[in-house]
Amino acid sequence: MISMQARFNSDTLGMVASIHALVPKGEGPFPTLYLLHGLSDDDSIWQRRTSIERYADAHNIAVIMPFGMRSFYADMAHGYKHYTYIAEELPAVVEGLFPLSKRREDRFVAGLSMGGYGAFKFALNRPDRFAAAASLSGALDIVTREKEAPYEFDIIYGVEGRKKLEGSMNDLFHLAKTVAASGGPMPKLYQSCGTEDFLYADNVRFRDYVRTLPFDYYYEEEPAVHEWGYWDRQIVKVLNWLPLAGKS
Repeated sequence: MISMQARFNSDTLGMVASIHALVPKGEGPFPTLYLLHGLSDDDSIWQRRTSIERYADAHNIAVIMPFGMRSFYADMAHGYKHYTYIAEELPAVVEGLFPLSKRREDRFVAGLSMGGYGAFKFALNRPDRFAAAASLSGALDIVTREKEAPYEFDIIYGVEGRKKLEGSMNDLFHLAKTVAASGGPMPKLYQSCGTEDFLYADNVRFRDYVRTLPFDYYYEEEPAVHEWGYWDRQIVKVLNWLPLAGKS
């Protein structure tokens, strides 16, 4: 497994972007997991706090870890276009730089907390691009979350944008319903959360809603709080769950 940090000038962000990448040795093309960080972290955190390199090596899968700031992976009203950057520009850059598969069936996204929300947001907005998504302790109910930190969400969505979150491209409940009714491709979804997590109620609301829709959906919970020991265990399960080619 090749491990590296890469920086490049992002046209979308208008600044230098940073990613951490894990890429199997060999010719490829390799399946790819885009792995997203939480609100207070950066693109290095998964390698610093888990054994993701060892886990990815066992599955011969590439892992791309971008920096999304405190953006909730949105095109911010007062900031940078992190949604467009990760949904559009980043895959084109890394698939040109590394021997990664360009097939939808080999492209996945996962994350924790803010990144769990982001993972479902990318997959449900772009089901044509991502075959599966996993949320670990995700902040899945954005309409509820924005009421907890109005100043921060003013920066992300704008004062008027905050009033229009429900039913928008940032609302996972709306997106799930739209994808389910579209007749098009639907990503597989993996959701987990600790029962003692402060985001547990958000996760239960989304779980109960998505169970009414025809997704290939897996849910798991256990006694746990919002911490890295839980996410380290869960990312192993996510990698085992992914629909990797050649998997029995």
